[in-house]
Amino acid sequence: MAIVVVGGSTRNIGKTSVVAGLIRSLPEMHWTAFKITQFGHGVCSANGEPCDCETADHTIAISEERDAKSGTDSARYLDAGAVRSFWVRTRQGQLAEAMPRIRKELAQAENAIIESNSILRFLRPDLYLSVLDPATVDFKDSARLFLDRADAVLLPEGELGSPQWKGVSLKLLRGTPLLPMRPPEYVTTELTKFVNDYLWTLNAMSPR
Repeated sequence: MAIVVVGGSTRNIGKTSVVAGLIRSLPEMHWTAFKITQFGHGVCSANGEPCDCETADHTIAISEERDAKSGTDSARYLDAGAVRSFWVRTRQGQLAEAMPRIRKELAQAENAIIESNSILRFLRPDLYLSVLDPATVDFKDSARLFLDRADAVLLPEGELGSPQWKGVSLKLLRGTPLLPMRPPEYVTTELTKFVNDYLWTLNAMSPR
């Protein structure tokens, strides 16, 4: 089984579109997909709504998407062709509590693709793609922490230029492939080939 993780520097830069695009471009992988969302204080993990509860019941919520047209990100994965799709919601810093269920579902998957940075604290994927936007100042701590583990970086048109990020060392990207990510498709033929070839090579090198 191959596990692919797609993370990124901030919100609304195309991570979900990349995941959906890879699912659509590589249907032979029979993906099980996961969307991981971590809410801050005052937001309920069960539904993402404002909440002042502090009970254990609202610490995590994991649901399997069954309606490809519901409009959620996990529905987009299903619509793109995922065999199964899950939305994992936790409070900030409490993803560990969801890991037993995630590992259980991974054990049943043929191949898995996960949208998250923080999941890298708990597993080592076969391929980690980091989506970055040099024009956006915001840069998540979780993305910064694992930037040196990226197997490839996805950028608008594949160009780094002069990033607006503060406190991010570009040395972390030295030697990392920079691949184009062109909206509205997001997943280019170059990216599909990179992922396919990367996973094929891993499979060929695995002991029989």
